[in-house]
Amino acid sequence: MEPLQTRVNIPQSTVQIGYRTKCLLMGSCFSDYIGQIMTGYKFPVQMNPFGTLFNPASIADSIDILIKEKTFTPGELQYHDGLWLSFSHYTGFSHPDKDVCLSHINNSVSQAAVWLKQSRFLILTFGTAWIYRLKDTRKLVANCHKLPSASFSKEFLGPSEIITRYDHLLSLLKKINPDLTLIFTLSPVRHWADGAVNNQLSKSVLHYSIHEILKNHPQACYFPSYEIFMDELRDYRFYASDMLHPSEQATRYIWERFCDSSMDEESRQLLIEVMAISKAAQHRPVNANSEAHRKFQQHMLQKIEQLTREYPYLDFSSEIRLFNA
Repeated sequence: MEPLQTRVNIPQSTVQIGYRTKCLLMGSCFSDYIGQIMTGYKFPVQMNPFGTLFNPASIADSIDILIKEKTFTPGELQYHDGLWLSFSHYTGFSHPDKDVCLSHINNSVSQAAVWLKQSRFLILTFGTAWIYRLKDTRKLVANCHKLPSASFSKEFLGPSEIITRYDHLLSLLKKINPDLTLIFTLSPVRHWADGAVNNQLSKSVLHYSIHEILKNHPQACYFPSYEIFMDELRDYRFYASDMLHPSEQATRYIWERFCDSSMDEESRQLLIEVMAISKAAQHRPVNANSEAHRKFQQHMLQKIEQLTREYPYLDFSSEIRLFNA
């Protein structure tokens, strides 16, 4: 039978992710998708400590903040429409109380700075080469927080800017964490507000920049999530309802391809057992007080006990509470 799709060839990674290796994910919403899957399967990950970031300049600024372990001050927050916010962070950090906002920001930075030094992998997802700056200060903003568009100027990052910045950044990362491996990905999500032509130009610049960065940094590699989505999943049934974002099915497929190429064998086998417990925890019984359901709960608690005895680094505390309820 003739093949039904063009399949992207992905070389097997020489350094592989596992349940014993910490990961930090940063970048566009595609990092959130993959990070949520990894969190659900009990991998030791942290994702987007600044919230969702779309362009490589904002991602680089955020990593630089983690390297320096910067503490944000009250004067760096802005007030708009009843909320305190930071132009270095996503809207999820905004809050009506200034102290709460600042505390949330600094706690996230502090935890992620430690995690970065301990991580074996840093996964970065670039989304767009278009950036926004505040007109009055020229400050790069990670998010416009729905302020009037007249407050910002829109600019396009050239390849040389991206390459130069990341050449320097990767050298700094090697000093604070010599064992760190970087995995670059290009988000398959199209930024349609920029227009079809500008979106494609943006993706092309990002793709070329990543290619050039990898030439000088053997501790970095590329995972072709963009190519998988565009070639292997070349059908609108793999899109969400907005026709721009990948559907859950598409994200799962890309995750499986990521596992095949980048995850060690022990973790791929363990993943199956963790997945079974995770699915069981989502099960909703017809009669929660029945004898059959109580036996099901006891059986799952025994499976968790057996698994954590063999793999003590797995955290099933939420499932244990659920099955004990």
